[in-house]
Amino acid sequence: MKNIIWFAIVALTLSSCKKWLDVSPVSQVSEEELFKSPEGFEEALTGIYSRCSNMNLYGFELTGGLPDVLAQNYSIPGDDWLHYRQTVNYNYNDRFFIAKKDTIWGGLYNAIANCNLLLKNLESQGGILTPDRRQLIRGEALALRAFLHFDLLRLFAPSFSSNPSAKAIPYVTEFSNSVTGLSAVSEVLTKIATDLEQAKELTRPVDPIVTAGYKVGYNTDVPSTEESSASMFLQNRRHRMNYYAICGELARVNLYMDKKSEALRNALEVINSNKFPWTTTNDFINADPQKKDRILYKELVFAWYAPHLEDTLSARFNTGVKGLIVEKNTCEGMYQISGGGGDDLRYKHWFNAVLGGSSIDFYELQKYKRDNDQNRHYFVLPALRLSEIYYIASESAYDTDPVNALLYLNTVRKNRGIQTDVKPANKEELMNELVMEARKEMYGEGQLFYMYKRLNRFITGPVGGSNIPPSDKVFVMPLPDNEIEFGQR
Repeated sequence: MKNIIWFAIVALTLSSCKKWLDVSPVSQVSEEELFKSPEGFEEALTGIYSRCSNMNLYGFELTGGLPDVLAQNYSIPGDDWLHYRQTVNYNYNDRFFIAKKDTIWGGLYNAIANCNLLLKNLESQGGILTPDRRQLIRGEALALRAFLHFDLLRLFAPSFSSNPSAKAIPYVTEFSNSVTGLSAVSEVLTKIATDLEQAKELTRPVDPIVTAGYKVGYNTDVPSTEESSASMFLQNRRHRMNYYAICGELARVNLYMDKKSEALRNALEVINSNKFPWTTTNDFINADPQKKDRILYKELVFAWYAPHLEDTLSARFNTGVKGLIVEKNTCEGMYQISGGGGDDLRYKHWFNAVLGGSSIDFYELQKYKRDNDQNRHYFVLPALRLSEIYYIASESAYDTDPVNALLYLNTVRKNRGIQTDVKPANKEELMNELVMEARKEMYGEGQLFYMYKRLNRFITGPVGGSNIPPSDKVFVMPLPDNEIEFGQR
């Protein structure tokens, strides 16, 4: 990943009224030239990951930006230079909100188009690849296509629990400039699960991460087995849709469809692999900035590699009231510091107290802070954490195995410095605990809003403010105007 190729195959954009899609090459290399060598296929796939790590997608907006604003995770300062004030109030007619969500729509479908172009050429020209490499690339492309569609669904359509038969989004499986019709929520989820199941079968026998010799660790470790392959394409598999990332994403999708036994089965495949060690306390709290692991790197099942965005993230989280902050009472209430949560390592090491006069005024998020280029791990943004897999297992197991369900939840808490077990008396209390834990764990990672939506729960507002009632007016972003007009929606 050190010499990642910044490459995009095509630009797929919503166009003027002349036609709905305008497909044009943005690379100097033609499609025919690109796919005439094995390296071209690898570069094409790497280019899709690169496109997704753009700051308007997972490099910021879909990770620490729009979904977390909607989840009420931030206090919006007076100057509002990031233009989120109307979004935090769910004004979906605001021009800044519209620009952000339309860019997300176009960017994700751009990446999906690249997946489909790659898959098309694998069918017609993939014979130049070794069978194992062709299988791995196909599995990753299918998994990415599913991953991207799932986030589009979670943003732009009602949840499965709310309205499974509602018309949702196009599930695009062909590289074409023709219009793909809208599928219902349940149909999209079935297609996502089908792609992920196929990807799982394809990658299982050929993904290096499954082998016993592949040990997850920091890139400064000597030797680093994540970088031991002679092929750079096979290194750092956690920066890609690896086999366990596919299992984890499938667990997410299963839970969204309320298929708890299948969600548990896929979650346990990740947990029981023992591939992703919990971050040691010493690594989390290390006083040496070069050795401190704020992101809990070894626990990341899948992450977006984005070294070019260090300054961008710093500007958004570590510039006081010019960035995204959390008020004192809200942060301390979230981590329950008056009830034993003061020992929570996340509270202590992810948030920096900023003084207003003689008292704490607000906190800055430190999760993405980098002190220099010598940190012990790459700059990445979390896409799927081990802890989320444990939360999925806890929720999925409770009805049939409440003892282990509580064990999964309390295992995460213990690894965050909280030694007191929670002991919910029923499913409702368990869900309350899971939502509170997810809010602490995935702050600034874009997942909490999806959890509120899936469960059709009130969104927790700031301390002293009101909670937001569940509603599709809040949970469903409008489709872009161009999509409605030219896609004939």
